[in-house]
Amino acid sequence: YGDLLFSYFEYVGDDYDADMAKMAADPATQKWWSVQEPLQTRLPGTPEEEQWLPIAEVFHHD
Repeated sequence: YGDLLFSYFEYVGDDYDADMAKMAADPATQKWWSVQEPLQTRLPGTPEEEQWLPIAEVFHHD
């Protein structure tokens, strides 16, 4: 698969679905996604309804 990039985020808010819809409606976000989409490949084992393959947590620091 060549180089892989992974990321992590924590959601802080009260309405995840509404916040994700607001983000998806943002023109700058849409432009960024259109540029990045060709660079993304779903890995084997990714659940059919998901874009990303969850990976196990290895380290946790507070």
